[in-house]
Amino acid sequence: MVAGFNFLADGTFQFFFSYGAVDRSANGTFTVEGNLVKLTSNKEAGKDFTVTEQSKTGSGYTIQFSHPNAYLCENIRCLFFTGETPAEAYTDRNGKVQVDLASYDRIYAQHLLYPDIVTLIKDTGNDNDHFICSLNPSLEQLSFKGIDLTIEDDGTLSWLPNYFLAMPDVKFVKA
Repeated sequence: MVAGFNFLADGTFQFFFSYGAVDRSANGTFTVEGNLVKLTSNKEAGKDFTVTEQSKTGSGYTIQFSHPNAYLCENIRCLFFTGETPAEAYTDRNGKVQVDLASYDRIYAQHLLYPDIVTLIKDTGNDNDHFICSLNPSLEQLSFKGIDLTIEDDGTLSWLPNYFLAMPDVKFVKA
């Protein structure tokens, strides 16, 4: 794994991340407030999937994901909420999730290889139970929503475990 930031004097940044076959990137602006570096990426959070079709069939919930690279459709987590109580299901090798439960208020999706803020698939006012979704090109980018860097006493940058990298003690050292 390798990752890095390039902070420019004009208040912009570039970020790259490579882990095996998964590459991520981001660019945007940053501000420094005390010992925090606050990042604002150009990517809009929560927009990694687009619902292209939806309908009401009356038999559980089905979400089908499509992309030219079928492998990318295998690694998607769907979160089903009734009130604040979540349930989750994962796509099969065909990019499909099917749950037989009667009613959910909200459904979200998050790619496991390209984790970012979840994308809303179904909101409370939507009665549909069958959804076809495409993967957006933004999937490879990172939004950095809610991820701030801390400037340590020795000048390194660190962040707390988050949706992108849940591991502790991530540090960036100036090269």
